[in-house]
Amino acid sequence: MKAEIITIGTELLLGQIVDTNSQWIGQKLAEIGIDLYYKVAVGDNKERILDTLDHSFKRADIIITTGGLGPTQDDLTREAIADALDLNLVKNEDLLIEIKNYFDKMGYQMANNNLKQAYLPQGALPINNSEGTAPGILLDKDGKIIISMPGVPIEMKTMMQETIIPYLKDKYLSNQIIKSRVIKTCGIGESSLEEIIDDILEDQSNPTIAPLASQGEVKLRLTAKANSEKEALELINSKENELKERIGEYIYGYNDDTLEKVIARLLSEKGLTIATAESCTGGLIGDRLTSIPGSSNYFERGVISYSNQAKIELLNVKEDTLQEHGAVSSQTAKEMAQGIRELANTDIAIATTGIAGPGGGSLEKPVGLVYMAIADKEGIESYEYKFNGSRNRVKYLTSQMILNLLRKKLLCK
Repeated sequence: MKAEIITIGTELLLGQIVDTNSQWIGQKLAEIGIDLYYKVAVGDNKERILDTLDHSFKRADIIITTGGLGPTQDDLTREAIADALDLNLVKNEDLLIEIKNYFDKMGYQMANNNLKQAYLPQGALPINNSEGTAPGILLDKDGKIIISMPGVPIEMKTMMQETIIPYLKDKYLSNQIIKSRVIKTCGIGESSLEEIIDDILEDQSNPTIAPLASQGEVKLRLTAKANSEKEALELINSKENELKERIGEYIYGYNDDTLEKVIARLLSEKGLTIATAESCTGGLIGDRLTSIPGSSNYFERGVISYSNQAKIELLNVKEDTLQEHGAVSSQTAKEMAQGIRELANTDIAIATTGIAGPGGGSLEKPVGLVYMAIADKEGIESYEYKFNGSRNRVKYLTSQMILNLLRKKLLCK
């Protein structure tokens, strides 16, 4: 089945609000195996909404709209749907009672313009709105499913979870099980990853594979349809094993895993302790590591040492090292890692130093240049990376990369 989302509201086109509804709906549709082919935004103009609906009817089986179901003059969705399908708007007396009861419970007098919310295109069913006054619209006509919901996220999400997802499952997927698994990778870009598994991605039969790039990592969502959960999982496992043969070294976790969660498990399982010394990341790594409950069992301390003096006083970095190689150097990163490990008396320590920008760079040491180090009883290793982007992006990518390097080292212990 092919779905399309239409978000309605001039405020979306003006950039006054961000459309998070489409993203969320798209995720929910993917979870039940419904393909989303188009997302369209249109302003509060009846003719343009009609034109958009006309295009959607031609290319989609399921049309989902958000917005334009309120009581004001610029709320035009119900009228546009009725006109597009040549249907009359019919007052639903039960809806009118529900809307009046809502206002009574809130202690407000219902305005006359709220009456329009009790009207539905002929043949449509109302979608209960437990979070507001605007009921949704569910219409099955001529082989098309039209679903209209308010633009307010909490109202839309409640309708999707309580009514729409169960309805779509029952209508299209009653005899099938849909299972998904997200494989998470780090240390390789999206284009490089796709190049390695290009032939596997071309086979989009069952299960399907969807690459999902995000900051500092690439995800692969495997979705299988089958007659039983066991069969679906077997399909996913088979495809995952095929992927592991190509990209196993980059896979760090699954579904809701994060690098900090994976590292927390590894440190706990191996009974190891850790300390951090951060310059360019400003405590971000320590924050991520300590965001996991129980982190006090393995995280001993963290030092944020931006100035050279702080590196000398708190981490025992040699003044000669800073003068000869500079604060942003592999030598300084190594001494930071070794210094915090000795001071904290931990099994392992990590350090970062670099130029997050936007200023402070040079031809020799440009913005985005970062040095990292990992120290343990076996020695110290340093790593050099060059990242692009904003200050926050450089900081996050640095934290992501050092945590991934730490993960790999812990796997070998």
